[in-house]
Amino acid sequence: MATDVLYSGRAAAVAALAVAGITLTSIPAEAHPGAAGPGSRRPAVQGAGVRPVTSPGAPELPDGLSARSWMLSDAGTGDVLAAKAPHRRLPPASTLKTLFAVTVLPKFTAGTVRQVSATDLEGVGDGSSLVGVEQGGRYTVADLWRGVFLRSGNDAVHVLASMNGGWDATAKEMQQTARELGARDTSVKSPDGYDTPGQVSSAYDLTVFGRAGLANADFAGYCATARAGFPTKEGVNQIENTNRLLSGSHGMTRYPGIIGVKNGYTTNAGNTLVAAARRDGRTLLVTVMNPQSGENNAVYKEAGALLDWGFDSAAKARPIDTLRTVGTVPGDDSRIRTLTTDTVKVKAAPPASGGASAAALWGGGFGAVALALAGTFIRRRHRRRRGTPEEAA
Repeated sequence: MATDVLYSGRAAAVAALAVAGITLTSIPAEAHPGAAGPGSRRPAVQGAGVRPVTSPGAPELPDGLSARSWMLSDAGTGDVLAAKAPHRRLPPASTLKTLFAVTVLPKFTAGTVRQVSATDLEGVGDGSSLVGVEQGGRYTVADLWRGVFLRSGNDAVHVLASMNGGWDATAKEMQQTARELGARDTSVKSPDGYDTPGQVSSAYDLTVFGRAGLANADFAGYCATARAGFPTKEGVNQIENTNRLLSGSHGMTRYPGIIGVKNGYTTNAGNTLVAAARRDGRTLLVTVMNPQSGENNAVYKEAGALLDWGFDSAAKARPIDTLRTVGTVPGDDSRIRTLTTDTVKVKAAPPASGGASAAALWGGGFGAVALALAGTFIRRRHRRRRGTPEEAA
């Protein structure tokens, strides 16, 4: 199986998370008017223009930013570096799959096998992006997630949602997850991001979902994969990630330091993108929604320009806001202290090899311990919510 990023079980997933440099429970919580505590900064309100950067020595923002909404933040610290209308509610297209993954991915082990039924594929929308899931086919959960992240396959989303209790139940659970993460601009109607009346999100919320996703080793591994094999009746079909900053295709070069996350397109949403990149020990997240310039690859070019600006502005631009972090995993009542960058530091690792171990990839073993804790918290959360154990492999 040809892959751009080589993964080997749990060690490889840990390697992806180590490269991302995101701590495991440092995820955004309530950060909207009425929810923030005394003295905390709040993001720009809906409809606001570009937030100015006034720090001495900070470079000017890039020219030609035509997106209706965008936001750039530091994934490690939660600092918001610049934004335009970050709470403007817009159709998210397939970037909503980040929330789907944050909600559903922890529930099923990668090796769990699903034989797809006709019911699993009911309701896939006309014109949907597909990875090629076939009725009667047998797929591992890992196969299905690669179909979601690389090909944005709505057929794979439908199968995973069916495993999760059904389409409507999954939409409701995604809505609850969004609320627990403090994402108040999102209304989930179709878990795959397909254009549906009333379905909206925002640059702020999608950043929240991307950041929470990167704190999960499996999410980090899938979203960083540029090419992989997908099973078919004839054998294995090679699939390529539709995120052009990652795959370096269709007139785009691979962005230096890119580590994911998810792109999307629908008629109503236009082009949307959540992208993360890491340089010099710093991970930035950018969300771009619906560029208006009409230029080819506009969503990728504008995202790349904002990432360039963010890396160039290191130690120069003063944050305009900060994503707050939760002290416990959402839905868990164990009152465990947040593992922030001050308590557990995830060290960047060299590319994983087939024989690499998780302990070797995280300095001092802290990362492995944090990963085990996070996995326990997530499983406990979902067992409590659904009342059933995780499906066995």
